[in-house]
Amino acid sequence: MDEATILGELGDRIRVQRKSIGLTQEQLALVAGVDRSYFGAVERGERNVTFTVLCRICLALQCDVADITSGIPTGCSA
Repeated sequence: MDEATILGELGDRIRVQRKSIGLTQEQLALVAGVDRSYFGAVERGERNVTFTVLCRICLALQCDVADITSGIPTGCSA
């Protein structure tokens, strides 16, 4: 699995979780302490986030990092 595919999957999962709790990109970016345009790039799979930024995003999403990353890359499981 290549980097673009991995980042795309991560971004998709973040977007699904964000929408499930009813936040806009702007609202989530504000809560997570990241720029809205940066966050948009994360959701589109264009940015490789650091672990600390991923932790802040997951805190804002009210979920564990493990919930968002489980099985990435495809075929991996805990």
